Amino acid sequence: MTDLKQEATVPMDIVLEDAERQPCEVWTRVMGYHRPVASFNIGKKGEHAERQFFVESRGQLVS
Repeated sequence: MTDLKQEATVPMDIVLEDAERQPCEVWTRVMGYHRPVASFNIGKKGEHAERQFFVESRGQLVS
């Protein structure tokens, strides 16, 4: 039987060569459904690249 606690504490560095890697597929929500960005036309890819991310601040309670 294997002791999982011992296996979890052993540090393992995983190193991938460039030939072993694959591109990450990015999806986004457009017009109510999800689509891969790779299937966008040139104009939509440009719009996607220009998007700005924001963090919405928490509202304050009025007493």
